[in-house]
Amino acid sequence: MPETRKMICCKCNKELEMIKTDFSYLGHSFFTEVPKCPECGQVFIPEELARGRISEVEMQMEDK
Repeated sequence: MPETRKMICCKCNKELEMIKTDFSYLGHSFFTEVPKCPECGQVFIPEELARGRISEVEMQMEDK
């Protein structure tokens, strides 16, 4: 069974929680669950999201 690591907010020292979050990027909005600090709202954007969903928005904008 793979070990899951806890991510801790370096500002608040609270464990990040998976929270549905609204993103707005280049005029497009989408929701997705990401690790987020429940106290200050700092979001961790995983590489998969940056290379996947956000990259898709960039490509859509380039096609226009």
